[in-house]
Amino acid sequence: MLKPTFVILSFEGPDPYAQAGGLGTRVSELSAALAEHGYPVHVVFVGDPARPGRETRLDGILTLHRWCQWISYYYPNGVYQGEEDKLRDYTASAPQFVVDEIGRQAIADGRTLVVLGEEWHTAQAMCETSDLLWQAGLRDRSVLLWNANNTMGFERINWERLSYASTITTVSRYMKHIMWNHGVNPLVIPNGIPRRLLGPFDNQGGRELRDAAGGRPLLLKVARFDPDKRWQMAVETTARLKGTGSHPMLVARGGREGHGEEVLAHARGLKLNVHDVSVTTQTADAYAQAFAEASSADVINITSPISQDMLRLLYHNSDAVLANSGREPFGLVGLEAMAAGGSVFTGNTGEEYVSHLQNAIVLDTDDPREAAWYVEYLWQNPDEDGRMREAARETAEHYVWDRMIENLLTKVRFLARGDVLTHEDQ
Repeated sequence: MLKPTFVILSFEGPDPYAQAGGLGTRVSELSAALAEHGYPVHVVFVGDPARPGRETRLDGILTLHRWCQWISYYYPNGVYQGEEDKLRDYTASAPQFVVDEIGRQAIADGRTLVVLGEEWHTAQAMCETSDLLWQAGLRDRSVLLWNANNTMGFERINWERLSYASTITTVSRYMKHIMWNHGVNPLVIPNGIPRRLLGPFDNQGGRELRDAAGGRPLLLKVARFDPDKRWQMAVETTARLKGTGSHPMLVARGGREGHGEEVLAHARGLKLNVHDVSVTTQTADAYAQAFAEASSADVINITSPISQDMLRLLYHNSDAVLANSGREPFGLVGLEAMAAGGSVFTGNTGEEYVSHLQNAIVLDTDDPREAAWYVEYLWQNPDEDGRMREAARETAEHYVWDRMIENLLTKVRFLARGDVLTHEDQ
């Protein structure tokens, strides 16, 4: 019977300092879900320099190891500031720590060491970890997996060495097909969402949000300001709907990326009224007040963070959640919105959980006329909209971490058996 001890290697992790996108969410939720299932988990990540270097959670089953803190002290603006310095330190020191301080004891206790590396930053560290395990005579009782969530940094990876040192995985068939071009054939282990996102919530606050929008169609887009996220298409869709007399309100929450200025300038160039809004209190009342005060706006640019509870309310009460990426390796925002019963508009790439007009709107083009037509279609057909929202929640149920962990464990069991057979054959 497999008794795994998990080690997750990642730049991003549970600290706000270490969260810059979907990877931080993935690592935080995956590690917590594994620990809640009773598996010891160690996360080695570039954490907050002001917090303890080692921290235990969930009755000691989950252990956080904050790495590169001596470097992060000089780079207070997040995980990717000083990226190259951190990368060198992480690669040079984390593998030895994993083998000596975690792996040896886990294997001595009769457990299988399972090391999961996330993204290009950990590719070399995974190779080094494999080499050290071989040198210690422990590689045959270890399973190493390296996972790609997107294509960033692929040009810096030694694919031949990485595929020899570890089993390569990814989050969707779309990514799998892209990675064929690099001479690898990864296993697909989809992302997941925490089951709590499917729980009930009081929608009274949602009605306040709708009232504050003045009965106008409410569009929502939450994503990094990146051209791949098709922000320009979102504002063009808003402008087109305004031109047909619908007068929508686009609620936008991006990041600090430079593309954001281009997006907002483009919106103003389309004669859209843009208001920047900062909301410090995470309540429906506070957001409703902010919407009401900016009632003349066509685009409300939220410059402050939005809590998960508020996002659920916004997802549920928007007429369209524009998760309309042009190239999306998985699409976690779309799945989270579906869990809230949102009306999700996605692209047609890695979002394998969507089916057009069944549980979402799947956009085939970057033409704003396509998105605008479907917004008006659902506005005019509320029964169809309601049916799709219900189906969206049912779909999201299949992607909770409970189910994705079973997928992961099944593959780990197969790989562990294969490693043992290979060792015995030698």
